Amino acid sequence: MASHPAGPEIERLIQLLAKLPGLGPRSARRAALTLLKKRELLLEPLAGALREAADAITTCEICGNLDTASPCALCRDTRRDAHVLCVVEDVADLWALERAAVFKGRYHVLGGALSALDGVTPERLNMKSLLARVGEGVEEVILAMNATVEGQTTAHYLMDTLEPTGVKITRLAHGVPVGGELDYLDEGTLSAAFSARRAL
Repeated sequence: MASHPAGPEIERLIQLLAKLPGLGPRSARRAALTLLKKRELLLEPLAGALREAADAITTCEICGNLDTASPCALCRDTRRDAHVLCVVEDVADLWALERAAVFKGRYHVLGGALSALDGVTPERLNMKSLLARVGEGVEEVILAMNATVEGQTTAHYLMDTLEPTGVKITRLAHGVPVGGELDYLDEGTLSAAFSARRAL
């Protein structure tokens, strides 16, 4: 294996960048080179922003969101409906829903999805706090799981677990995306669309 033409500091920077989603070794090298070429414009401000984020960001003790305070801004917002709880797998899912501005209730981040292969059991998810929150006046729980095998397994587990509480449980619809053409959709999406069909 050929050695890198630069020192270990640059190699470490490339290796760390390559761990980011969407960046492979080649993209990481290009990103590192851009950062190094634009040291004052990009590298130094980025290093400062990373340090500030590492020092300031914390996990919300109520919902699991990432913010500079706990409880987070969403949990402190009195305009949000405390009776409706949207359960998501990860903070990225919460942020996606907030970007879409489609939900005005409260969130609960599970911290993953059930996966026997990866050793993710119910005990490793934020289940106890979810059950506690449901017992505090929540009227509806929306299961916003990803449309993956793990996501659907998690949704079924949550339905079984929450059913005895008597809370209303709903799920996000799955199926044909807006603007999607049937010819380009996979079988799983088409199957979900047929199963979730409704009267007009």
